[in-house]
Order: sequence, then structure tokens, then C-alpha cells
Amino acid sequence: MAASLRSHLLKRGVGFVIVLVVVYLLRPLFHPIFYDMLNSPGALIFWTLTLLAGTVLWFMPPLDTDTSRAAAAVSALFEESDSGEINSSVVVKLSVIGGVVIVALVLAGLYSVPANAVEERTLAQQTMADGEPVDTFPEMNADNARIVPRPVADVQTRGSVSYRQYRLGTSDIARTEDGRLAWSYPIQPDGFRNMLLENQQGVLLSDMTSMDDQEIQAFDETPFAIGEGMLLHRGSSWNLRKSDFWAQYRDDAIEFVHDGKPYMAYPKTGHEWHLTPIPHTTPTWEGVALVHPDGTIEQLSPEEARDSEILEGQRLYPLYNTERRMESLGYREGIINQMSTIGSHENEVEVANLPSGAGNEQPFVIDLEGERMSYVTAMEPYGADTRGLDEVWFIDSRTGKPTYFESKNRTLTGPERAMGIVRSQDSQTGWGDNFVVIEPIPVFVDGQLWWHSKVVPVDSTDITRHVFVNSANKEAVSLTSTAEVKQFLRGEEPNGSEDIDTEPAPDDDTVEYYIVIEDEDGTVIQRIPIKPGDNPSIKYVPAEEATARNESQSGR
Repeated sequence: MAASLRSHLLKRGVGFVIVLVVVYLLRPLFHPIFYDMLNSPGALIFWTLTLLAGTVLWFMPPLDTDTSRAAAAVSALFEESDSGEINSSVVVKLSVIGGVVIVALVLAGLYSVPANAVEERTLAQQTMADGEPVDTFPEMNADNARIVPRPVADVQTRGSVSYRQYRLGTSDIARTEDGRLAWSYPIQPDGFRNMLLENQQGVLLSDMTSMDDQEIQAFDETPFAIGEGMLLHRGSSWNLRKSDFWAQYRDDAIEFVHDGKPYMAYPKTGHEWHLTPIPHTTPTWEGVALVHPDGTIEQLSPEEARDSEILEGQRLYPLYNTERRMESLGYREGIINQMSTIGSHENEVEVANLPSGAGNEQPFVIDLEGERMSYVTAMEPYGADTRGLDEVWFIDSRTGKPTYFESKNRTLTGPERAMGIVRSQDSQTGWGDNFVVIEPIPVFVDGQLWWHSKVVPVDSTDITRHVFVNSANKEAVSLTSTAEVKQFLRGEEPNGSEDIDTEPAPDDDTVEYYIVIEDEDGTVIQRIPIKPGDNPSIKYVPAEEATARNESQSGR
């Protein structure tokens, strides 16, 4: 009996070691499981119970049980031994592990409910503690406006290159060597065979700061030893996990060029444990993984990344961490305050909605004065019917430092309403059929927040015009050239702009705002009241045309 037990344990021990070796060699595949085990309370409960039970049952000798009718039916599926007793043991062990999995799922789910709420509360407290209120909006980098939206850049860029074995991957925002912002793409293998055998062929940069003479730069003569679109051990994801197993890479790659040489950067997310009031974790910034074309991966701390000459001017802080911090702000007044039934929702905010088809999402990436990229998030008060802005948050893309502007008693228009105002200007346009309004971006001119939207054809082949909507008074300005956009952002009067003046009506619930008509001296000729929900269009008709139209109508 003792010899049989030793033989059993030896066989199972060898099998267990083989499994461990295989898991280690293929550890990037198992990264989500092991990372969550150490950084998520719910996952820790589930996987610890499941793996512990599986290990114990694996080493446990065959159970001495009678094969029931049901066990006999199931045991026929297994061929561990010709012995009915051993087959019965397998069935019992599988039943036990199945029961443990169910119990572990229930326990993990029950614990995750309060743990997730506490996590959001802790993250909100951390964000508010780090956040610094500001009285005015920051200054824009007027020369680095986001003029070319992503859908248009994707169509124009893909239509300007010809790669038979490669394709352009997911675009992201990077800084070019001369300081401009660009949509950046990895030139990655296309098709299963090429993904298995070919290498990423450098990167491509498409200037987003001009629509008149848009520049596309292809750095496609530098193969990456590991890169995007390459399968298994040749891919960047596999090697990043091997290089630093205890970090997450939630952001897309940032492709850029330094001294004529292409690189890729991956912001890293980690987690921090908190033991009170119950054990939970919150996301942290762990630095940046810098990928060289030769396959070298530099794992840089936040301080090392900021000091890196190669990464100068590029984004470093994870967008994922920014999204998590902004989403948590609904919990800043406590867990109970935000509950739908019993919460008072005092001072509760939520990330402002963007309508479907907007073509972008928050946080917005914009360039501030001094070539400082910032992640901007517009927050609106809690409630299904509230679309005005309550706060605007800025996260420095190189330090992760948050600042925020409070609207206080002022009503600021959000991106959804701003897009509606753009459409309401022109009722003659076939919205949705021929043209769409996309990519509202917050910009700041003379201390005021404007929403910069683009009107493009439905096939995203070009940009028809740019429309800026003032968040304070709903004034709308329509521009058609890069020069006019940059003039406007510098606070200058653009040449050829079509300015539609509006004036809010705060003391009259039946009037949302007035359209104000002034003469050349600024004297008000007429105020036209606009009711809530109305979408008027403004059309300039020459006097002789209007007279002819009136005479024609009167003669009918």
C-alpha cells in the first residue's frame, strides 16, 4: 500500500512539475490569470480556491467509492484506468472541483460587490487629493490644433500608401520630431502567414495639424524584431509580458520617431493594495516600456521615462488610468451618495456623454501651451437629463498630475449639445445621408471653452468645415481653412469666418437663448427668442432675392 502511494505521488509530482514548466514557458498566455490573482480581491478568492482544490485533488490517491449509476455513466468518458473504482474516483474528484468552482464564483462575486465600490471610493479620494483647482482654462498650443479627425486621417492615410504584405494598424496620437501632433500607425504584417513570419516594417506618421497640405511620413525601412501584428513569441504583447510580468499594458502602442529612428512606447499600469476598510486595490502608474526596433525593451520607471531623451515630448501616463480616475469621481462624496435608490447624489458628477458616431471618446488628447499634451475630460452633473458641464479635468500626460476647472454657477454647454448646435445651423445639409458632425474637441481661447467639431462627408474623405461652439453662450463660428482655425485659436479674428451671435436667456424658462442681430457699429437691431428644443438655421439672403421671393409668393 505504501509503495503504491509512493508510486502515485511520484507520477503526480512529475506531472505537476511538467505543468509548471509549461505554464512558465507560456507565461504570457497566463498573464491575465496570475496578474488578477495578485491584484484583484475577487480573482484572488476564485483562483486561489480553484487552483488549491485542483492541486490537492491531483495529488490525492484514488478515492475508495462505490460507482453509482450516474457515476458509472460519466466514468465511461474517462480512460484513466480499466478499474471501475479509479474511474469512479475521477468522477467524484471532478464533481468536487466543479462544486469548488461554483462556491468560489459565488464567494468572489459576493466579495467583489463591496470591494469594487470601496475601490471606486478610494480612487476618487486619491484623485481629489491630488487634484488642484484652477480659476481659468489653460492656454492652447494654437499651432498644434487637432484639425484632421481620426476617421479622415485613416481614410486619407490608407489611401496614400501601398503595402502588399502589410497594413496600417490602430492609430494613436504622437509628437513628431518638429513638435507637431500626428496620427501614428504601426506598419504591421497582414494575413496569417505574414503575421507568423514577417516583421512590423516601421511606423507611419500622418500630420493632424493641417488639412491644406497634410504631410504623411512613412518610416518603413526599419523592421521591428518584435512588434504589432506579429504572432505569439514574435509579438510585442508576448514580449512585454515576459519583460515585466507584473504590469498591465492597457493602452495602445504609441508609435513615434526620434533622430530618424522609429520606436514604440507602452504606458504601464499596476495596482496598489489597501487593507482598509476591506482589502481592495487601485490602479497605479508603473512607468513606460520603450520598444526598440532590434527587440530591446527598456522598462522605465515614471521618473526614468520623463528623463529619457527618446521619449521627450511624448505621452507617458496611461489613458486607461485616466479613464478609471475620471469614472471614479462619482464616488467622491461617498458610496451611499451615488446609489440610485437611497443616494442623495449631492455634488455627484459623471463623464459627459458623446453621441454615437462622434468618432472620438473621452479623455480628449490636446496640446497645451509649451507642447504639453494633456488628457481632458468634461464632467456633467449626475442625471439622465443633465447635459451641461460641471467640471473640466486635465491630466498631464507626462506626470499624471490632475487639475480641474469648476463651472460653479455658470452653465456650460457639453459636447453633445455643441454637436446639435452645429447641425442646427444648417438645415439644408443632408445630415446623416451626406454629411456628419464628428470629433468634438475642447479648445480654449481667451479663457473660454469652445467645442471644436468637424463637418465631414459620410465616407470621411475630406473635411468640409470646422465649427466652434462657445460653451458659455452657444455662439457658433464656422471656418474652412487651417489658417483660419489657427487664427481663431490665437484669439484673432479669422478671415472669412461666419459668426452667428447668440445670447443666453437665464431669466426666462420659455427661451433658451436669443439670436442677436447687430449692425456694423455693434448696435443691436433685433433679438430673436429661441425656445428650448428648437433648432433654427441661419441663412443669409440678399435683399433683391428676398424681395423677388416675396413678390412671387404674394402673386400665387
